[in-house]
Amino acid sequence: MSDPRITSSIFTRGAVDLSALRTPAPTPAPAKSGPPAGAPGGAVGGVTVIDVSEATFQSEVLERSLNTPVIVDFWAEWCEPCKQLSPVLERLAVEGGGAWVLAKVDVDANPRIAQMFRVQGIPMVYAIVGGQPVDAFSGVVPEAQLRQWIQAILKAGGVTVAEPEDPRLDEADDALMSGDLDAAERAYRKILAESPADAAAEAGLAQVGLARRVAGADPQAALTAAAANADDVDAQLLAADIEVLSGMAEQAYKRLVDLVRRTSADDREKVRQHLIGLFTIAGPDDPAVASARRALASALF
Repeated sequence: MSDPRITSSIFTRGAVDLSALRTPAPTPAPAKSGPPAGAPGGAVGGVTVIDVSEATFQSEVLERSLNTPVIVDFWAEWCEPCKQLSPVLERLAVEGGGAWVLAKVDVDANPRIAQMFRVQGIPMVYAIVGGQPVDAFSGVVPEAQLRQWIQAILKAGGVTVAEPEDPRLDEADDALMSGDLDAAERAYRKILAESPADAAAEAGLAQVGLARRVAGADPQAALTAAAANADDVDAQLLAADIEVLSGMAEQAYKRLVDLVRRTSADDREKVRQHLIGLFTIAGPDDPAVASARRALASALF
């Protein structure tokens, strides 16, 4: 699924009525410390993963969510997809460092809670912020999308958290730095297949292309050749690559913007695409990229 969030929110239609669950409930015992992630009632690394029931739902979910976002995982022992999703949720809760709490609801043991939330199939996951459901999804989703969904929930709850390091990117970056361009490309493409808008993976893939283009080139000879023939498109592109690798990105951008002005048709598009690729390496927040994009727009139109 492209987005785990529900587009036509059931909450805006008043489908979830939690008033029946707001009844006096005994104060639950604190979550035990020590069990591994995924164990019922376990607290690991300061992050609480708790089993909740109808008796404890008010205090452990609704009241807790007034201060900390709570993500509720509806599951059952017989549910095979739940066995795929729940461990990932538990691991991400631990990674969250206390930014949110994972509350697990066994639908067989707590049918009334499931009925209140209109749970028709499991796994079903709800986010509770400020005592109210704010978003939900059903089924198993890729971990990358699950991370993005949780980040959106935290923002909705006013929680500012640092993005956890992505081991997939670490692996890809290590391959790039070691010169294994094939492995780096595979790793970056895998990330983009799971998270198409991942800017870091896009930049990494663009760096792979840059490394391949300059492989075996003599930097000084490439710059000299470009200076000798201003209209040789390939020579100018290689010179721009060399300049980017030499820390002269602004000079490279200007070189290619000027080349866009001097070319037309297929050559012009080839230069434009090459320049966009160099922008991707630097990222959209780079001031030099913003300036060069404006210059490119002026050159094109």
